[in-house]
Amino acid sequence: MTTISNRVLRSLRERMPGMGLAREFYTDAEVFALDLEQIFYKDWLFVAHSAELPETGSYLTLQIGAYPIVLTRAADGVIRAFINSCRHRGARVCPEPSGTAAKLVCPYHQWTYNLDGRLFAARQMGPGFDRSQLGLKPVHCATVAGYIFICLAAEAPDFGPTRRHLEPYLLPHSLSDARVAFQSTIIEEGNWKLVWENNRECYHCAANHPELARTFSDRPTVTSVSGAEDDPQIAEHWRRCESAALASQFQLSPDGQMRTARMPLVGSAVSYTISGQAAVKRPLSDSISRDLNIGALLLFHYPTTWNHVLADHAISFRVLPLGPMRTELTTKWLVHRDAVEGVDYDVGELTRVWLATNEQDSRIVRELQIGMDCPAHEPGPLSNVTEGGVKQFIDWYCSRLEQSLSPEALRKTG
Repeated sequence: MTTISNRVLRSLRERMPGMGLAREFYTDAEVFALDLEQIFYKDWLFVAHSAELPETGSYLTLQIGAYPIVLTRAADGVIRAFINSCRHRGARVCPEPSGTAAKLVCPYHQWTYNLDGRLFAARQMGPGFDRSQLGLKPVHCATVAGYIFICLAAEAPDFGPTRRHLEPYLLPHSLSDARVAFQSTIIEEGNWKLVWENNRECYHCAANHPELARTFSDRPTVTSVSGAEDDPQIAEHWRRCESAALASQFQLSPDGQMRTARMPLVGSAVSYTISGQAAVKRPLSDSISRDLNIGALLLFHYPTTWNHVLADHAISFRVLPLGPMRTELTTKWLVHRDAVEGVDYDVGELTRVWLATNEQDSRIVRELQIGMDCPAHEPGPLSNVTEGGVKQFIDWYCSRLEQSLSPEALRKTG
């Protein structure tokens, strides 16, 4: 076992229950490298929506740590993922964020690939050249209810549990047939775990998020991972939604990696707008009655996504680490594929609340990181009332990393 693995494993095991993580977990480059190697390079990661690849030839790209990725939709309709690196000299085959192409052509020497990754042509390579062995390197890829997940590991964990958990909640919203109306990417000047910890509590919401506080409740029964079943308002909300065949009750996966729950908004609000009224006139799904206030489906899947799915639109958030103290957050607003901007919705009204909230959270994360950088920083106790979600995230992270760094696990991979 390496020195850094030993040090991290010891720190994980010495952490007092109910306390935050030690400073090094938010600042140390070697710990960040372990996060990439043991979590982001091994787990299933949410990367995009199938609606972003609407037709044959659609592609999009992203970067996960050291791995450039390209997603494609081929003529057979299947969405695939590949390492976005030419098998000749390694240049990115697709340098643009997204596009449409009949074939993927490397701009360096014009090696040309089919949409299913096979090498189609490589000019002037001489006799005996076997292009059948030089297709783009595939990456594990799975889709569920309009969400695309990839796994960079040589052997991916079973995706079955994720599919079985998410499908009942997401399928009624018809996100496979939706459209991305707007997307925003910001760089937060903080460790990816600080981004998540800030998201997992609303202790800070009333004082920091005036726009969101109009419609999103900061009650611990809504924002945490326990107590919802004892809240009469939530229980009644679940009853109404379940009577309309919508999976609603709180569900946390056995390993703590993903959670789903349908929660009521504040008062009579039906959407995240200043007025609380719908941001989109056309409902997201034709199968959900516009007369039923379904609140928001809250969904997270560590380490890359949290989501809010409402009757009129959906919002997905994707977290990708850029460095020990830099994180990319991409937010996408999805609407019915036939909803017309300027007729069915105003993009400013649709995005106002969460654009403001993201910017406010970005400032919070920057201030948290400044505090974490201080050599005198020591982790403090988490609130038993309002920070149950933070505790649950930290517990998941510690368990996940400890399992990966245990001598037994390292022997299997080494």
